[in-house]
Amino acid sequence: MKVAFLVAPEGVEQVELTSPWQAVEQAGGTPRLVSTRGGRIQAFNHLDRADAFPVDQTVAEASVGEYDALVLPGGVANPDFLRTDHGAVDFVREMCRAGRPVAVICHGPWTLVEADVVRGRTLTSWPSLRTDIRNAGGTWVDQEVAVCEEGRAVFVSSRKPADLPAFNRAMLEQFSRVAA
Repeated sequence: MKVAFLVAPEGVEQVELTSPWQAVEQAGGTPRLVSTRGGRIQAFNHLDRADAFPVDQTVAEASVGEYDALVLPGGVANPDFLRTDHGAVDFVREMCRAGRPVAVICHGPWTLVEADVVRGRTLTSWPSLRTDIRNAGGTWVDQEVAVCEEGRAVFVSSRKPADLPAFNRAMLEQFSRVAA
């Protein structure tokens, strides 16, 4: 199982990157850090700089066919940057069209909204995205984890870092179906 973790060069919430990453590794999968620029990305602990991580591949180099699943971590700045990058938005849209499962947390659904893939789908997120998801034709729910199997791509979504244990379990359950 090869999983793309799509993040901006700066602004990803570190724990929303590292916790699912470790879960994928522990399940025997191969996580890969994909970003809009090469080099290193700068993670954050809320508004404070945290660690930097090496990029494995740029979104321009990435191919949907080489990945089994996609993770979109949050952080306010991270998805806000991604939704303004045409390559990142196209990659997300194509992963969904290809039926790859997508795990998204916190502010991450902003990129799904921009890719126009939430219509008719049920998601949870950080509460401030509620109106954005509804305006994009989705249904927003306030729960620890939501799994939506309505479209070609299964969506696993959670609200915040405190939801990571449930998020990781649901994510791995859905990702394992693809790898089987």
